[in-house]
Amino acid sequence: MTLLWPSLALVVLVGVLFFTERRYPAAVGRLEENVLSVLLALITFVSFTQVVARYGFNRGWGGALEFTRILFAWMILFGMSYGVKRGIHLGVDAFVRLMPKPLFRAAAIFGAVCTFLYAFILLYAGWLALVGADVSTNWRQTGAIGYWTFMFDRGTGLDDLRYPLWMQETFGLQERVQRWVAYLMLPVGLALLAFRALEGVVAIATGERDLIIAGHEAEELVSENRGVVRD
Repeated sequence: MTLLWPSLALVVLVGVLFFTERRYPAAVGRLEENVLSVLLALITFVSFTQVVARYGFNRGWGGALEFTRILFAWMILFGMSYGVKRGIHLGVDAFVRLMPKPLFRAAAIFGAVCTFLYAFILLYAGWLALVGADVSTNWRQTGAIGYWTFMFDRGTGLDDLRYPLWMQETFGLQERVQRWVAYLMLPVGLALLAFRALEGVVAIATGERDLIIAGHEAEELVSENRGVVRD
């Protein structure tokens, strides 16, 4: 099993996103929003139609639960990088905002770096073996890239989700949808999260943003209770 080609594919994906966003930032933003909107709409539509089919006609789609579960996972994995980009992840910033400005910036950069390391370790943990960590008996299979490649090589199918009969006959597909198709967003989402975290590090270092989170509970508490002491 080689991890080279999926790793290069993720690098190309991030590179294309980087240069496209520099030229068409609004279009990339709309694309990300549309992807999340479509995923949420599909989850809602399938769930609603399943309720109607089961309770109204005593019928239903056997793969609906697995399909919506996969879509929900895709929405989370894709949305976490979008949340870092837009700074909408909830966070606790009451303590760091009490720090002097240089320490506050250092803490904010540290948080962004930790986010990058979190994504990178989950994406590919084999590099930890270089620093003496016992990551696995087969370090090449650690992380999302290795797990996805493992599934791609074997072509194992999902439990309930199946290709339509016409697709099986037309394209010669196996009956059950391969797990690597469903798990594709795992390495892609982590690669995007790592990329957005690095963008956050640069943006914080250059003063373009304060944090990669949306935690402003300290300011909100002050504004909400501004007149309490005086009263």
